[in-house]
Amino acid sequence: MAAMKSYSVCLRESALQLPRHNCVDNYKRSGKWRPPQAAVKPNLHLPMRSFEVKNMTSAEDMKSLRLITAIKTPYLPDGRFDLEAYDALVNMQIANGAEGVVVGGTTGEGQLMSWDEHIMLIGHTVNCFGSSIKVIGNTGSNSTREAIHATEQGFAVGMHAALHINPYYGKTSVEGMVSHFDSVLPMGPTIIYNVPGRTGQDIPPRVIHAIAQSPNLAGVKECAGNDRVEQYTDKGIVVWSGNDDQCHDARWNHGAAGVVSVTSNLVPGLMRRLMFEGKNTELSSKLLPLIDWLFQEPNPIALNTALAQLGVVRPVFRLPYVPLPSAQRIEFVNLVKKIGRENFVGEEDVQVLEDDDFILIARLS
Repeated sequence: MAAMKSYSVCLRESALQLPRHNCVDNYKRSGKWRPPQAAVKPNLHLPMRSFEVKNMTSAEDMKSLRLITAIKTPYLPDGRFDLEAYDALVNMQIANGAEGVVVGGTTGEGQLMSWDEHIMLIGHTVNCFGSSIKVIGNTGSNSTREAIHATEQGFAVGMHAALHINPYYGKTSVEGMVSHFDSVLPMGPTIIYNVPGRTGQDIPPRVIHAIAQSPNLAGVKECAGNDRVEQYTDKGIVVWSGNDDQCHDARWNHGAAGVVSVTSNLVPGLMRRLMFEGKNTELSSKLLPLIDWLFQEPNPIALNTALAQLGVVRPVFRLPYVPLPSAQRIEFVNLVKKIGRENFVGEEDVQVLEDDDFILIARLS
């Protein structure tokens, strides 16, 4: 009983020590209720960056690039990255004159990666190839917080520039887009990516003009057509075409710096000629059937199929992507013969492959 009394006293004493709510005090003193003041949290976020990175580059360095390949990510049979095949692909790009690679973009299936995988692949690319080719990490997100975090990590592992998309699916206002990009631009050289067909929302020119004064804006990857490209180039804003079928005219008729290309995964030497050797409508026309074939289904379905047929990656797909059917695979074999096997990456004969040759991965073990 004594113990219970002692416990009861302790409870009463502790209860007496509880602070009274401030609004009650305010009410008793003045007779009127006043709302509590909102806490003001100072913005103490500092960029996690280093100026000692061995591959440190500037936005001006990025502006001179003509051929950037949106590099494919190959897989092992269990769905993990096939780094040996990946390294071979990047080496083929370097040997054939590509000046930059986008790592973990839509073509590289960044949307199917965890952020750990994503940053690891950027770091691996920098570590192995950063002195030979510019590494552009796709660290964009529809969440500004995620975009900031991933971009900090990307620059910390040495990427030369970041690729940033506008917030997709949930979308935002024009002012929201500007604020989103303003949040990531201070971290390092940045390419803004406009692809309304995927995001469901265009980045209007007034957004780009609003952020154009940032010294870290390298330029825009633009998929809204060559009229839009010229709108920017007339104002001195660097643009890369995001449409392989329009990139020749964008480069030579509308002032584009070059292209961020999917097709260059397959024929990097021919795409370099298209960007470097002046107007060449004959070569552009020769490549159009291949480009049309590559985009008959959402990218990277056809590209993944083609690289497997060329024997440079294993026929492994991460779902929801699946290979093109046999009829389209036969079409690709004929395209390779028409353009010339020597112009394509890899050394093996192009094959049709059987449906059973493909491995579809739904979940990593």
